Amino acid sequence: MTSSDFIGRGWRFPPGVNSSGGIAMSSGAEEIENAMRMILLTAPGERVMRPEFGCRIWDFVFHPLGPNTIGEMRHAVQEALQRWEPRVAIEQLDVAPAPQDGAFAEVSIHYRVLETNDRRNLVLPFYEIGEEPAP
Repeated sequence: MTSSDFIGRGWRFPPGVNSSGGIAMSSGAEEIENAMRMILLTAPGERVMRPEFGCRIWDFVFHPLGPNTIGEMRHAVQEALQRWEPRVAIEQLDVAPAPQDGAFAEVSIHYRVLETNDRRNLVLPFYEIGEEPAP
């Protein structure tokens, strides 16, 4: 089995068309990053034929961004990637309020592609709506 067989090839995310009018595809490290983004940006129940697919991080959109919520968000991301992306090993996972804007949290994932031992990282903003301030 070659590295490209292990990693595979799939639709580019977000979906698009290539220069010849066909479906844009990705492969290698780009394919893995696209798959991870798709997992994290999909809420469970969103896909009718695969209702368990996705990440429970969306359960926390209306929660205040405190230590408990951050811990729960981190656990949801870890659980989703372990279940749905077997081609990587998560080496470090951090969820923190974004320093420039309290309206979102940054999910920072340091991972290793198992087949190639290539270390990579992915930073994904997660928008929080949070609670209304008291008048």
